[in-house]
Amino acid sequence: PLGNPTELEKIGTVICIGGGVGIAEIFPVARGFKQQKNSLITIIGARNKDLLILESELKEISDELLIATDDGSKGTKGFVTDILKDLLNKNEGLNSTNCLVFAVGPVLMMKKVSEVTKPKNIKTIVSLNPIMVDATGMCGACRVVVNNEVRFACVDGPEFDAHLIDFDKLIIRLESHKVAEHECKMKPKLTERKRS
Repeated sequence: PLGNPTELEKIGTVICIGGGVGIAEIFPVARGFKQQKNSLITIIGARNKDLLILESELKEISDELLIATDDGSKGTKGFVTDILKDLLNKNEGLNSTNCLVFAVGPVLMMKKVSEVTKPKNIKTIVSLNPIMVDATGMCGACRVVVNNEVRFACVDGPEFDAHLIDFDKLIIRLESHKVAEHECKMKPKLTERKRS
């Protein structure tokens, strides 16, 4: 809650990419970029068509809405990065001066988006949502390495230049809690325990 607002400006073409629940997060950003008179291309993806959200709302504000599903039940079978690669290859005029990519979703998806845009030097912003405890930067739970410096998503972010993030370290940090999370899920809940 104490982070920085999205910088909305006239760029030319903005490609907003949302994966899973990240689709909800890109909606207000996409709307804001459209209000700044940008050409808006939106790419959304999910495991299957039943998990897609805000499709009609995004279609209404986008110049073009492209969909990917892992199983091919809607749109392109594959990932949002497959669509992004194809889009950038077909539009070679998109570059660092007239295009911005904004992505929110699973960390691995954002890493792959960054890998697609970096060789083309297209500015790419991602919104990170690592574990946050106090949202003031004091606990350090949401730390991420950006440009070889430790930053905190809650106060320095949540948005960062994707090409400067050490995604590998971020993935390791996020997965360090997986065992404990799994153990907690396996324990019976207090309300479900039999009374003796």
